[in-house]
Amino acid sequence: MIIKRNLSPVKILRYVRTETLFSVALSITVYLLYKSGLLVLFLPFSLAAILGSALAIFIAFRNNTAYARWWEARTLWANIHNSSRSFARQIISSAANAVAIGKTSPEKATRYTQEVVYRQIAFAHALRIRLRQDSISIKALRVPYQESSSTQEFQHLLTAEEYTEILNNINIPNILLQKQAIRIKEGMRDEILGGFDNISLEPTLSSFNTFQGSCERIKETPLLRQYDYFTRLFLLVFMTLLPFTLIGDFIKIGIEVLVIPVSVIIAFVFNTISKVGSANEDPFENLVTDVPLTAICNGIERDLKEMLGEALPPKVEAEKGYLM
Repeated sequence: MIIKRNLSPVKILRYVRTETLFSVALSITVYLLYKSGLLVLFLPFSLAAILGSALAIFIAFRNNTAYARWWEARTLWANIHNSSRSFARQIISSAANAVAIGKTSPEKATRYTQEVVYRQIAFAHALRIRLRQDSISIKALRVPYQESSSTQEFQHLLTAEEYTEILNNINIPNILLQKQAIRIKEGMRDEILGGFDNISLEPTLSSFNTFQGSCERIKETPLLRQYDYFTRLFLLVFMTLLPFTLIGDFIKIGIEVLVIPVSVIIAFVFNTISKVGSANEDPFENLVTDVPLTAICNGIERDLKEMLGEALPPKVEAEKGYLM
């Protein structure tokens, strides 16, 4: 996620370099054709104005749809964070009550709460890795941090036996939630949890399944490809016609050379706005425009370990204006 207020013009230009080079080459060609006398007929500027207005509406609709996908993804992870804290609070308080009334020993309750809370932290990390694995690499906007797809990131949160066991599964986050449900039932049998604690814990576990499924839906269902295709097609047509419609007006005022910078600037604006939408439509692709999953998972781990009274891992900070 980009958090700095000002972006590097060089990186932005690099992001739209292909379209910008096309606009530069075309506008120079139109200017040279006019100067050589080969271009004598010009298109009316109203053609570009009408096409540009329609294109702006189309791009705006696509960008709004892309932002809605990004914001839904951010909301889902906020829910995962909040529900993780609620889940840990329920487990810790129930185990502490069992110790207070003599149902279990403090050592047994401590081991149980740490195991379950650690597995919840591992779920968040596993889901992040699942969503970001096999994603495209960062091309134009380089960042100092590259997401790792290694499951070793949460190895320290599980026992060696459990970690080895879950590696044989395809959907690791889902398996971790299943293990949580089993351990809750076992905790009730061991009287670490109360007989009715499952009534409040099960809906929380079910919500994690819902959040995971919603994230996978966003990941696996791209924005309708016709929006992407026709946006690029109409943008290409607009950039092609633009210098042919501008040259006539600049000839009238005797500064026809301005067709080159003006065409490039207008094309640059439209292309940049279009790229903003295309970058936001996929929030789990390991790009600088991603939802900051690494920072959110780090926040979950810090919050839950603090609830256990343990040492906190270092906080993930933004680096060079990017929070991953």
